[in-house]
Amino acid sequence: MIVYTSIKDIQSAIRQHRADGHSIGFVPTMGALHRGHISLLEQSIKENDINIVSIFINPIQFNNKQDLEKYPRTLEDDCKKLEEAGCSIVFAPSAGEMYPEEVKEHYDFGQLEKVMEGEHRSGHFNGVAVVVKRLFDICMPNKAYFGEKDFQQLAIIKALVEQENMPLEIIGCPIIREEDGLAMSSRNVRLSPEERSIAPEIFKSLNWIRQQAGERSIGEILILAEEKLNAMPGMKVEYICIADEDTLMPVQSWDEADNIRAFIALFMGDVRLIDNLKIK
Repeated sequence: MIVYTSIKDIQSAIRQHRADGHSIGFVPTMGALHRGHISLLEQSIKENDINIVSIFINPIQFNNKQDLEKYPRTLEDDCKKLEEAGCSIVFAPSAGEMYPEEVKEHYDFGQLEKVMEGEHRSGHFNGVAVVVKRLFDICMPNKAYFGEKDFQQLAIIKALVEQENMPLEIIGCPIIREEDGLAMSSRNVRLSPEERSIAPEIFKSLNWIRQQAGERSIGEILILAEEKLNAMPGMKVEYICIADEDTLMPVQSWDEADNIRAFIALFMGDVRLIDNLKIK
């Protein structure tokens, strides 16, 4: 495994692999890697000759400065995990390398970026799109792999690739969970033992929503689910949304869309957690 920090060096290596006819798989991350990230790499390894993982904590997608400062930074440990898992190349640039000049790109994803995360994290998805587009341009992958935990982000990136007419395939991969159901996240390490013991209530609530689908109205379910979660010590719901999986627009009734998914974002203490589950 080779670790590159400069765009020039990694592009030189990738061009050689391309010239040799190698297919390139790519997993962009912000580090603090867990089994969910490794599952993306494993999927890439099955489907490609050369497998690249980027580790870059992207400052322009954080609308909360404290969240950026507290985000775990574990590059040495991350590289060990990646080498053990069979990664070919790690790209770990500095912010100065990725953003040598002021960022001026602006993307428009319409309604996709106005709901849920977009509504609560101003500028977040433009920051995601800017860095992902730059990483795609640098790493020139045939396929790129993203987890479905960030389901709205996955939809935004698919839209970005379509808008920019980029020659690569975006692969969405299933959420990897702890044994108690908590979705794996780099932020989980910031939970206190007590908070960690309560956090699986998020997944329990999503399963409860799925069980109640068709039995109760969507409006009633949203009220009851929010009340239940807010009653848990330290939990504060930011949003619960039941939406059309294809458009991400909220639905008012169960027969409004063929594919429906429930989304939750909440604070567990000062740690923001998100999760989602296919309902129909």
